[in-house]
Amino acid sequence: MTPQREGAHTDDSGGPSPLERLRSELLEYVGAVGRHAIGKATDKLTGIADPGKLGDGGGALAETAARAVKGESPVKALATEKAKEAKDKVTGKAKEALGAEDGQSKPGDLKAINIIEHVDIGRPLRVVYDHFTQFEEFGGFMNGVSNVTRDPEDETKTTWKVRVWPSSRSYDATVSEQVPDQRIVWSSEGSKGTTSGAVSFHRLDDELTRVTVVVEYYPSGFVEKTGNIWRAQGRRLRLDLKHFQRYVTLQSEEAEGWRGEIRDGEVVLSHEDALEEEREEDEQYDDEDGEEEDEEEEDEEEGEDEEEEEDEEDGRRRGGRRK
Repeated sequence: MTPQREGAHTDDSGGPSPLERLRSELLEYVGAVGRHAIGKATDKLTGIADPGKLGDGGGALAETAARAVKGESPVKALATEKAKEAKDKVTGKAKEALGAEDGQSKPGDLKAINIIEHVDIGRPLRVVYDHFTQFEEFGGFMNGVSNVTRDPEDETKTTWKVRVWPSSRSYDATVSEQVPDQRIVWSSEGSKGTTSGAVSFHRLDDELTRVTVVVEYYPSGFVEKTGNIWRAQGRRLRLDLKHFQRYVTLQSEEAEGWRGEIRDGEVVLSHEDALEEEREEDEQYDDEDGEEEDEEEEDEEEGEDEEEEEDEEDGRRRGGRRK
């Protein structure tokens, strides 16, 4: 019987029979189909585990599953992940609108903010200018300025701390030109932006002065660029100018302003020398006024003498006629 069974699986040449070959091929086909199905299932599981391969909401689903595995409530985990996803989307859209990626700006994306504002103040030109040069006082009446300090060794440099929404920023400012009662030109640099600006003073009347401010601002921080969307910087400058107007108008005492002169970033006339020149000019003016008064008095005396002489002459003529 054994020889008969072996003959059923072999042909006359001693090789596998057709039935055996069919069985072998069928088993191989079934094995290939099984391996393919297992591979597809593995890919699906890998996709679920990798948030980067999912569409919108897939990342939140994967993170929710991970939190649930750790024992956290699935509902709470899903709500937390959805909130985080919404926040990331808003942040991403804001960065895209501001021309920044990953919170960093590109040099080519910087856009200048141009601000031009003016205010009319009912005080003499010199009084307004002198008050404006007292930068250290700005923090006392301006909402956008925390404090200002001068460099003790360089009269062209100051450090400003300003308020930007809930945070504060620091800027180092340098005056490149300053002419008393006319204009001040400056530039400033900080970690979150650079600024170039000029303020000019114009006499409209003896008791009326116009102050015009022109600013070119390059924001580089995320908060600053976001503020640019709402034009927050322009509104802040406008409000602070109004605070300056109110402050100067209500001040009964005149300020002792910085009367020096700066050209090309260099002090060409110090404050003390400027005051000395003003004193000399005042003295010279007083001397000229005194000389003019003396001349006027002499002219008056001469006129009186001439009148007396004319009267005497008239008297002698009348006396001669009587004779």
